[in-house]
Amino acid sequence: MTDVDLDAGALPIEVEEFLTWLTVERGRARNTLEAYRRDLRGYHEWLRARGVALADVREPDIVDFVTHLRTAGKAPSSVKRATVAVRSLHRFLSDEGVTDVDAGASVATPRVPSSLPKALSEAEVTALIESVTGDEPVDLRDRAILEVLYGTGIRISELVGLSLADVDLDGALLRAFGKGSKERIVPLGRPARRALAAWFDRGRPAFEPERWARRGDAEAVFLNTRGGRLSRAGAWLVVKKHGDRVGLGPRLTPHVLRHSCATHLLDHGADIRAVQELLGHVSISTTQVYTKVSTERLWRVYDESHPRAKGRGVGTAAISGRRPRTVQ
Repeated sequence: MTDVDLDAGALPIEVEEFLTWLTVERGRARNTLEAYRRDLRGYHEWLRARGVALADVREPDIVDFVTHLRTAGKAPSSVKRATVAVRSLHRFLSDEGVTDVDAGASVATPRVPSSLPKALSEAEVTALIESVTGDEPVDLRDRAILEVLYGTGIRISELVGLSLADVDLDGALLRAFGKGSKERIVPLGRPARRALAAWFDRGRPAFEPERWARRGDAEAVFLNTRGGRLSRAGAWLVVKKHGDRVGLGPRLTPHVLRHSCATHLLDHGADIRAVQELLGHVSISTTQVYTKVSTERLWRVYDESHPRAKGRGVGTAAISGRRPRTVQ
């Protein structure tokens, strides 16, 4: 078994074998593997600090690690993901005969409170996008990023993974590859098409190097200033920079733009099944969690559609002392 005194930063060979198994046998997506690697690196460093070898880990050690993450102020979702990674690692070690017990078998997975990021108002989204007014290549790129994120609701990983062949400006369509490399076709609105056209015509050529470092860079829709494919972190910083400029601060993340896109579609009468397809959710229940339907729209639809409410003006004021539940 790997000794606990491995060089700092190096993961034990057993952990590397587990990550390889996730790739080859389980077909886990790259982003999932990167998250597992980060979580398991933190776990390994925590074990090193306590002088505990991976072979000697028992259930109380894992419980203590989860408690450590909580007291360190980690988000509930981050604690849950790290716990799942650690439990999966120890199940793998047990199944492979590396350890004689599955130390994480009885460790409960922390529950994540059902909370949603607050969607931006339509006015706030407009102010954000219209704040990018320059005509320099970086301005054209940043505006296109914001327009595409909000206009299509795609994930930040899907945005930076876009290749030129995935964008059809004439047909107003975009091909996104979501979780598990699942492909879906997403409509491109007029503002997003205009922003992409400006980026392709006057922005992207300025970022193109004389020689491409990687073939994938030459095919990338969004480039960094060095001529490489824009990374997830780079795109995140673009969103943060312009959010800070208009006073949105920590309220704005790429996912908040995705959430705002879906929420505004529902507010304007979009069918939830269409929103489900647009977001690339397998289950309609996932769409309900990520798209908060406004109470006002619920009552409007009810008033206009239900035979017992139509024309009667039933609304929140009619229910004294009770607050309508928000559908999530």
